[in-house]
Amino acid sequence: MRNKKTKIHFIGIGGIGVSALAQYYLSQGAEVSGTDLVSSEITKMLERKGAKIFINSKGKSQKSKPQLKTQNLIKNSDLTIYSKAVPHSHPELKLARKLKKKCLSYPEALGELTKQYFTIAVCGTHGKSTTTAMIALILMKAGLNPTVILGTKLKEFENSNFRMGGKPKLLTTHYLLPTDKVLIIEADEHFGSFLNYWPRIIVLTNIEKDHLDYYRNLKNLLRAFEQFIGHLKKDGWLIFNQDDKGISKLKIQKSKLQLKTQSFSLKQKEAKQLKNILKVPGKHNLYNALASYTCAKTLGVSEKIILEALSEYKGAWRRLEEREINLNNRKTLLISDYGHHPTEIRATIEAIREKYPNRKIWLVFQPHQYQRTFYLWKDFIKTLREIKVEKIILLPIYEVAGREKKLSQRKISSNVLVQKINERSKKAIFAKDFWEAKDYITKNFEGEILVIMGAGDVYDLSVSLST
Repeated sequence: MRNKKTKIHFIGIGGIGVSALAQYYLSQGAEVSGTDLVSSEITKMLERKGAKIFINSKGKSQKSKPQLKTQNLIKNSDLTIYSKAVPHSHPELKLARKLKKKCLSYPEALGELTKQYFTIAVCGTHGKSTTTAMIALILMKAGLNPTVILGTKLKEFENSNFRMGGKPKLLTTHYLLPTDKVLIIEADEHFGSFLNYWPRIIVLTNIEKDHLDYYRNLKNLLRAFEQFIGHLKKDGWLIFNQDDKGISKLKIQKSKLQLKTQSFSLKQKEAKQLKNILKVPGKHNLYNALASYTCAKTLGVSEKIILEALSEYKGAWRRLEEREINLNNRKTLLISDYGHHPTEIRATIEAIREKYPNRKIWLVFQPHQYQRTFYLWKDFIKTLREIKVEKIILLPIYEVAGREKKLSQRKISSNVLVQKINERSKKAIFAKDFWEAKDYITKNFEGEILVIMGAGDVYDLSVSLST
């Protein structure tokens, strides 16, 4: 008699993290189903891999009931996993709980996996995806065959955000690994998600004010990072950025935790060597490479393998992703980037300037979430005024469902942000939607590089301009 397959239903399956977890369970032979509000490249990819996907915009309504097919999937499921963006009032989640089904949020479910593996968790305000990808590619080249859950897509993963690992392909007696099962994950701090994870190694890139809708201030954010570091066992490793001001404010009781630490810095001798071999530009990517180098060296990977892997890294989806397009009958370099924090905007533009010092740059930016824009309002104004670009086109703020609580914050807008930028320079304009932005670009573009940046659906504009 065949063993019954585990049935898992996902709510918000199209999310970048949730979809990776769905792929993990598919790789384990589970029957996976899921719902989301919109169809996307990710949901279509999951369907090709065998998941049953239902797109139901009505699910957004707290009063509507799940479709009959979805009701049956939930009734027959062994586990329901939901995105942290899903409100407790969501009809599918309410039904699952009413039926006394086991329900776990995405970080809770991922947290269970971290207990089963030798887990390397990459955390920090910026650089998590790139650093995770770099570490993964180094360990793959070293033969350690890691499982990877990533916040972006990699060509090396067949344009997926997930890789299923297995037994190492090489003897690993010289590596710092008590088990064959290695898991590399991004550990996101928002909503305290990373407090569900129990890694053996933490790689900490940097700490800066963000997610203030949840943490309110930097002090609370620092406290959460301290608590997460406390999840390391006495034989665990903390690998951290020695140059970062935010990290320097952490109160880590090393003697009490008995953890081992290793730092990285632009001052170390390997920094110059890494800068010479990296194909991805920018100081921020040099820091990501240093973090990855230090993590791999701590594990026992040879410098030769590390440098080979990092020299081959060509970037990830929506991380300074380049493509050539035809715009106004001229070849134009389009760069798509996920950056949505003032520091990320500055770092991205500086990296592009480093690689293309004499080219004219136009930036299309979609602010992400009203509350982030509200809390970092002065930082956005300062950054957008100071970055060296010839033109800025600002789109309306991308509203994140379930995370826009205070109506008073609607007083801020992209239109007002344009006015503030133009008090110092007349380089910014407002476009009410993608169509208006595309029309303005196609009629007026005089640059050589077009940067489309943001964490919302602004990626659709880059696709539209590419076709």
